[in-house]
Amino acid sequence: MRFLGHLLAAIATALVVGFGLSWYALSSASIFGTIEIGPWAAWRDAGSPTPDPYTRAFVSRTGALQLGASEGLQFVATRDSDGQLLDRACRYRIDGTTPLATFWTLVPTDLDGSPIARPGGPAAFHSARIARAQDGSMQLYVSRTLSPYNWLEITGEGSFALALTLYDTASFTGVGPTEATLPSIIREGCP
Repeated sequence: MRFLGHLLAAIATALVVGFGLSWYALSSASIFGTIEIGPWAAWRDAGSPTPDPYTRAFVSRTGALQLGASEGLQFVATRDSDGQLLDRACRYRIDGTTPLATFWTLVPTDLDGSPIARPGGPAAFHSARIARAQDGSMQLYVSRTLSPYNWLEITGEGSFALALTLYDTASFTGVGPTEATLPSIIREGCP
């Protein structure tokens, strides 16, 4: 009887640890198959014809249409550059430059991927519709309250994510420069 109890405890522990680590690997995007640059993370092989098992499971779980490896790459941030969760009550400045890409978009979404920009207003920033500094850098603001320069109004309450999609980029394919930088996400204040 004692042997049976130990066997059931070992099986239960193995199941909890196995499923827990699998869930963590697919949710945190920080263990296998990801590129992390500051607060931004992307699944490198999400659009490839032969993704690794973790990437395949991530794509299946999210159900999102992924870009092919030659089409582009999507980075998602759920935290600012200081590691705090993005909160819709706060104002954020996306500051810096993007890697070389033919076109890019930056979309604020809820954690399920639905856009949260104000209805009737612009849904996203994109590379053809922003004002840049003379050195090519940008300052984008995402908040519920009016902000200077390039501003995108969001709605709702709670946490959110920023999805930066780089179209037609070779920055992360091993071709071209290897040092790619992404803009920082700076929390400027919360009411």
